[in-house]
Amino acid sequence: MKLNYKRTMLIGLAFLSISAFWQMYDNIIPLILKNSFHMKETMTGVIMAADNVLALFLLPFFGALSDKVDTKIGKRMPFILIGTAAAAVLLLILPYADRTQNLVMFVAVLFMLLVSMGFYRSPAVALMPDLTPKPLRSKGNAVINLMGAVGGLYALAMIQFVVGDGDRPDYYPLFISIAAFMAICVVILFLTIKEKKLSAEIVTDNEDEEIPAVSSTAELPKEVKRSLIFILLSVALWFTAYNGVTTAFSRYATIVWGMEGGGYASCLMVCTVAAIISYIPIGFISGKIGRKKSILLGIALLALCFGAAGLFDSYSPLMNVFFGIVGFAWASIGVNSLPMVVEMCSAADVGKYTGYYYTFSMSAQVITPILSGFLLEHVSYRVLFPYAVFFAILAFICMTQVKHGDAKPIQKKSLLENFDVDD
Repeated sequence: MKLNYKRTMLIGLAFLSISAFWQMYDNIIPLILKNSFHMKETMTGVIMAADNVLALFLLPFFGALSDKVDTKIGKRMPFILIGTAAAAVLLLILPYADRTQNLVMFVAVLFMLLVSMGFYRSPAVALMPDLTPKPLRSKGNAVINLMGAVGGLYALAMIQFVVGDGDRPDYYPLFISIAAFMAICVVILFLTIKEKKLSAEIVTDNEDEEIPAVSSTAELPKEVKRSLIFILLSVALWFTAYNGVTTAFSRYATIVWGMEGGGYASCLMVCTVAAIISYIPIGFISGKIGRKKSILLGIALLALCFGAAGLFDSYSPLMNVFFGIVGFAWASIGVNSLPMVVEMCSAADVGKYTGYYYTFSMSAQVITPILSGFLLEHVSYRVLFPYAVFFAILAFICMTQVKHGDAKPIQKKSLLENFDVDD
C-alpha cells in the first residue's frame, strides 16, 4: 500500500489556504489596530487573543458537527466551501474598514472572519485522515504540514513585496492576494477531490480491519502524574515565550528597529524555512539523544537567540541567523513534545492526553498576547525579547523535572516521515 502523494497534496490545499491566512493575520492585524485605530498594546493583545479563545470552542464544536453531516459532496467539503467563501468576502471588506478608520465595522468584520475560519478549520484538518488509509496517515500528515508551510511562506512573501512603506500602507493588494489564494486553493480542491466517493473507497478498503477493544487505564502513578504536570506547564511556558514574540514582532520591528513596509517578514520567512529543513536532522538527533534532551536543546537555543535579538537597537542581517536558529529550536520542541505527553498514557487515552496538550498550548496563546501587550504598553517595547527569554527559562526548568515519557524515537523509514509533527 502506497500513499497517493498527488491526491494528498490536493487534500492539503485547504490547510495551505488556512496557513496563509493565519500568517497574514498574525502579522498585519496588530499593525492595523495600532496605526489606524491607535489602539493601546493591551487592547491589541486582547483582540489578537480572540482567535484562540474562539478556537477553544469553535474547533471541537464544528469538528464534531461535521462528523454527523452527510451531503452529496461529503461531510467536510460543505464546511470548507462555505467557510472559505465567507472568509474571502470578509477579507475584502476588512481593508475598507481600515482605510475609512471605521473601528466598529473593523471589529465586527474581524469577529465574523474569525468565526468563518473556525467554521471550517477542524473539518479541513480532518479531511486527510478521512481520505487516507490508517497505515499511511503518518506520511499523509507530513505532506499536509509541508503544504501548510508553503501557505505561510506565500503570505510572508506577499507581505514583504506588496505592503508599502509608512504607518498606514494600502493593505488592499495584500488582502486581495490572500483572499484570491484561498479561493483558488479550495476551488481546485473541490474540483479534484470527490470526498464522498473517496471516503467510500477507504471504508471498503478497511472494512475487514480488526479494531482491538481497549479501555482506559487506571489513574496514573504519582510520579508519572508529576512528570505530566511539569511537561504540560512547559508546553504553556514555551508557547507563551514563542507566541509572545511572533504576535508582536511586526510592531516591534517597526517601532524599535524602524523597519517600514513588510521588510520584517524576511526574518519570519527564514524561521519558517529553517523549521522545515530541520525536521530531518532533528529526527536523527532525537534518535541519538532522546526526546527530553532534544526539547531542552530547543528551549535553550530559543532563549539564547531571543536574548541576542533583544540586544540590537536596529535591524541587522544577523537577525536572519538568529531566526534561523529559532526555527530549528521550535521544530526540535514541536517534534518531540506531544509524543512525550502521549507516551505517558495508554492507547485508549491518547485522545484525552492530546486534548490536555492542546488545552495548555491554546491557553498560553490566549494569555500571551494580552500579557505581552500590557508590558509593551506600560513598560517598553524593548521588554518583548526579555519577556520571551524569561518564559523560556521557566519552561527549561519545568522540563528538567520531567522524568517520564522520554524515548529515543525509531528512525523513520523515509525522509518524508520526519515532517510528521504536531504543532
